[in-house]
Amino acid sequence: MNALPEYIDGIPNIAGREKDIEAAVKAAAKKELYRPASNIDFGSIHSAFAIALHMHQPLIPAGGGDLHTAEVISNLKHMMDNQHIGDNHNAPVFAWCYKRIGEFVPQLLGEGKQPRAMLEYSGTLLHGLRQMGCHDVIDSLKRVTCDPAIWHCVEWLGCPWGHAVAPSTPVQDFAWHVKAWQHHFAAIFGLDAVGRVQGFSPSEMALPNHPDVAYAFVKTLRDCGFRWVLVQEHTVEQPANGHGPEKKHLPHRLVCTSSTGETAEIIAIIKTQGSDTKLVAQMQPYYEAKSLDRWELAGKSVPPLVTQIADGENGGVMMNEFPGKYCDAVREASHSATPMMNVTEYLEHLTAAGIKTKDFPALQPIFQHRLWQKMKPGDGPEALEKAIAQCKQEDGRFHMEGGSWTNNLSWVHGYENILGPMEKLSSRFNELVLKQKKLKTDETRFRKALFHLMTAETSCYRYWGQGIWTDYGRELIRRADEILAHDY
Repeated sequence: MNALPEYIDGIPNIAGREKDIEAAVKAAAKKELYRPASNIDFGSIHSAFAIALHMHQPLIPAGGGDLHTAEVISNLKHMMDNQHIGDNHNAPVFAWCYKRIGEFVPQLLGEGKQPRAMLEYSGTLLHGLRQMGCHDVIDSLKRVTCDPAIWHCVEWLGCPWGHAVAPSTPVQDFAWHVKAWQHHFAAIFGLDAVGRVQGFSPSEMALPNHPDVAYAFVKTLRDCGFRWVLVQEHTVEQPANGHGPEKKHLPHRLVCTSSTGETAEIIAIIKTQGSDTKLVAQMQPYYEAKSLDRWELAGKSVPPLVTQIADGENGGVMMNEFPGKYCDAVREASHSATPMMNVTEYLEHLTAAGIKTKDFPALQPIFQHRLWQKMKPGDGPEALEKAIAQCKQEDGRFHMEGGSWTNNLSWVHGYENILGPMEKLSSRFNELVLKQKKLKTDETRFRKALFHLMTAETSCYRYWGQGIWTDYGRELIRRADEILAHDY
């Protein structure tokens, strides 16, 4: 298969080679990817641990004084150019944070150790780094992603290209985000590398709990070839009783059923609650895993896997404490009874031990147990809306806005001034593409419109909800509208 160009007409390669991506993913699905180079005696270890680093910077129309004509640049560049404002002095450290796993892993591997890391970088960050000339960062990441002697140590996780939050992003747009990220990643690191991306990390750990949206979410991931998804423990429940998961450090099956009775499922790896950056920066998963021993799963003895994800650059603990703690933990854990492992590596060991996906206990998104007590899958959307209304009337805390890293933040309420224009743009875009078929994915106009749509759907514009960030979001929407209205 031919290599993909990284840029086309000045836009990251985010669409147009869907068949090549699909072929690469399907080819990889037939192979053991990480276990052959694992060098871990899975039958004798007591437990294992995994960490993932989430990296993101939004794109903003701030490359100039006039909002309507300003170049769309990385927020990191804006920080670099304005280091005298607020916390922007951290920008150079942030840039190093994006690069440093590419330095740590080869060094530790050269010491005979067993380093592991999972990485999740948004498409907006990857584009921003390239656009602002941080080629050394990309080259450092390329080494640990593509070098045959190293790549088994670093597992990339897929994510929405524009860091879109699944519960409040139109389901058809979320699918564009996921496919665009795969395209962009393959263009940077190669088709073989994108085939090895088996896990998915939702932005803000936000899991849709509306049955129809949750079903579409899981179906999108499976259609795109993902094997597993990372979920926060308080966003899921046991279907039988609505209680939280019990054995949190074993894989589960996230089973999502729509109001019309369709079901999609995917392996779920549970991230436990806690102060994310502090836990990962101080390598808490290692010390928790050291306190555990083998558990029973499907009649077999298996090691539990303690898994955490955190921002890889935000906060003093990640900027300053993580490097030393990570290296110390890797050195201590290597060749021990509690080694570091990546998730797909762990799952491949389970498969080799005779454990099948059907052996994993089932979970569903929170609050669905209450809904299914009032209706049955297959009763349809109208019955679902009635059941939702009844549940809300009975309990003011009940909601269908999904769950994320905090229960206190809604990704819908308070953002009407940005969600309204965004939903209108989404409707226009998908009407042209999906219904009228007037735009094809390999056309410049499509890529430009999709680029602005996804950039506007980044969570940052919703998280802040007002002020300059709302202005940025609405300007990106205006530009996408303009592209859709004119032929190129």
